Amino acid sequence: MDSWQYPFPVHYHDVNDSLRLAYVDEGKGERTLVFVHGLGSNLQAWKKNVAALRKDYRCIALDLPGYGKSGKGEFPYSMDFFAESLDALIRGLELEKVTLVGHSMGGQIAMTLALQRPDYLEKMVLAAPAGLESFSETDRTFFATYVRPEILMATPEAQIKKNFAVNFFDMPEDAQFMIQDRLALREDSAAYAAYCAMIPRCVMGMLDAPVANRLGAIEVPTLILFGENDQLIPNKILHPTLTVATVAEVGEKGIPGAQLSFLPESGHFVQWEKSDRFNTYLRQFIQ
Repeated sequence: MDSWQYPFPVHYHDVNDSLRLAYVDEGKGERTLVFVHGLGSNLQAWKKNVAALRKDYRCIALDLPGYGKSGKGEFPYSMDFFAESLDALIRGLELEKVTLVGHSMGGQIAMTLALQRPDYLEKMVLAAPAGLESFSETDRTFFATYVRPEILMATPEAQIKKNFAVNFFDMPEDAQFMIQDRLALREDSAAYAAYCAMIPRCVMGMLDAPVANRLGAIEVPTLILFGENDQLIPNKILHPTLTVATVAEVGEKGIPGAQLSFLPESGHFVQWEKSDRFNTYLRQFIQ
């Protein structure tokens, strides 16, 4: 939303006549970090990381199409569409020596782009990435049944707060703005309706473009970071016997040479809840 106050100055890049991407561009350095947020989020998810890492690297975080301050519209919301939009921003800004840093759905988008082997991509960091957990047709039916615009629109405030809290091991006070921004969005009926229509399409977009069976074709050095207490991956309803370690190891074993680390006392929003340790892991990996 245009009314949201972002922690850094916002810039815009026109991909084409129908899509304008909002992004922040902080710091300078030989290497560039490009941060890609997850489902239902925006570039503010990377506030703590950009604030610290901009001292040594150029840090760019974008709002994906349909999110935050980027353009809204009838977009495909597929993983290929998001990857193409991300690629257009990177090429438009003429970036080189890029490390992609993707969280959750942003991790699946990063892997989708990495599979295209762009020449600018140097390394990749996946924070609690989607795309490693496999879903059946029955699972797909579950999502199609329960992740629908009208259900999202009817979610009461108390449930919205619970939905955010489950992203964390212990939701910190400095993350409360995420709830407030969502509640503010809900007050704009047209904007909230568009948001609630977009989310199911993004979910189906992830299901339609699995990457778990293509990990062996990823050629960039990759670091995978998960919170030990992730409550969103794996899906607790559909896959109650799976563990976060089992899902994480799919990436570690599938991507050639991938490194995997777990952060204790951290949930799905690992880059926020344990930002200092996350940033340390990232620095050590890209040095």
